[in-house]
Amino acid sequence: MAIYKRVLLKLSGESLMGSNGYGISPDMLFHYANQIKGVAGEGVETAIVIGGGNIYRGLNASSSGIERVQGDYMGMLATAINGMALQSALESVGVFTRLISAIKMDQIAEPYIRRRAIRHLEKGRVVIFCGGTGSPYFTTDSAAALRANEINANVILKGTRVDGVYSADPEKDKNAVKFDQISFSEVISKGLNIMDM
Repeated sequence: MAIYKRVLLKLSGESLMGSNGYGISPDMLFHYANQIKGVAGEGVETAIVIGGGNIYRGLNASSSGIERVQGDYMGMLATAINGMALQSALESVGVFTRLISAIKMDQIAEPYIRRRAIRHLEKGRVVIFCGGTGSPYFTTDSAAALRANEINANVILKGTRVDGVYSADPEKDKNAVKFDQISFSEVISKGLNIMDM
């Protein structure tokens, strides 16, 4: 029996790159699709907030001369591309899905309506949220926390390129130490940046 009834997985766009420096790795896409299929197959109601950092990072746009708000909206569009790719991969392995967007894109995704999203979960469909919160200045990690609360998820699980919680960014600090176990209050007190808020 599953530990959780309803989960929200925050899947970073960068995790879809695999060893590539950009874009979507088909191997990673289908790896995640099969992992998600396994979870959903256990009867766990599964929602996913997808990031877009493998395609575009709105936060970094201002350094290239793009206005922050425009850059954030461009990042939201990147999440839709990733959401469509994940939806296709999931459906190709036999998982029923719904792609739901925080910004209006009627031709590719349903609009976000909280009660409808919950109903899809109750019917056993995997719900993929794209478009972040629909507002600039908020990351997809913020969207994950928001959607998890709105759909009454039991837990938020975060999938990134890093395989755990470390004392520092292991991609930048070779002396970073991985924690086997850590509480939320310890994360706060140590100032660990495990989510982009």
